[in-house]
Amino acid sequence: MSGLEIFIAYCLLGAFVGTAAGLLGVGGGLIIVPVLIALWHSGGFEGTYLVQMAIGTSLATIVMTSISSVRAHHQRGGVQWQVFWRLTPGILLGVWLGALFATHLPGNILRNIFGVFEILVAAQMAFGVRPAPHRELPALSGMSVAGTTIGTVSAMVGIGGGAMTVPFLTWCNVPIHRAVGTSAACGMPIALGGTISYVFLGWNNPALPHWSAGFIYGPALAGIVATSVLFAPRGASLAHRLPALVLRRFFAAFLTILGVWMLAS
Repeated sequence: MSGLEIFIAYCLLGAFVGTAAGLLGVGGGLIIVPVLIALWHSGGFEGTYLVQMAIGTSLATIVMTSISSVRAHHQRGGVQWQVFWRLTPGILLGVWLGALFATHLPGNILRNIFGVFEILVAAQMAFGVRPAPHRELPALSGMSVAGTTIGTVSAMVGIGGGAMTVPFLTWCNVPIHRAVGTSAACGMPIALGGTISYVFLGWNNPALPHWSAGFIYGPALAGIVATSVLFAPRGASLAHRLPALVLRRFFAAFLTILGVWMLAS
């Protein structure tokens, strides 16, 4: 593929990710990471750090797209900011640890971690598995452990953390609409901290291609963000007209295919 063809593919990926996010509330990292790796292979990109670049770039796209989401949830009273501030210190610590682990792991091991995680998320989407609420939010120490865990895993697989934050909050008896809104807010420190970490840890690495800022690849970031922001509202409008259960199971099957591909390739 030529450079122009790959950039067009980035834009198409952003359109698909934006639509899926608006339609299902699913973070784009689960799609962006495997698709970027596939595109780079087809475009002749070779190197030790393709998986790390895909994860870092995915987190950078979330910085750009999460702001409007948080604003919308906040306007509807859906963000519990006191919970956000209790989780954030642990999240920031976990994000740094996750990025540090990811940048020192061999690419094949990181791909396997991502593949397993993606299949688990697909299963949760397909069957609607959620922990039964039966307790209150833990003390500060417990919130710190939860935030660190969420941040570490999110930074290692390039997601905004909703796949873990929402189940954790609903398990702690936070109403689902506030759990979703608070999770969206927590995506900002995950994405911003992860982006800074991946830039810092990859800075001046001679193995990375031109147009990279650390492990963030600029052309992919620009193409994905340009279209994902435009298509997210379209996905949200479609969500009110299409059968949610069928869509979730179709998307779960798609994520399973991507996860298996990551494990097998």
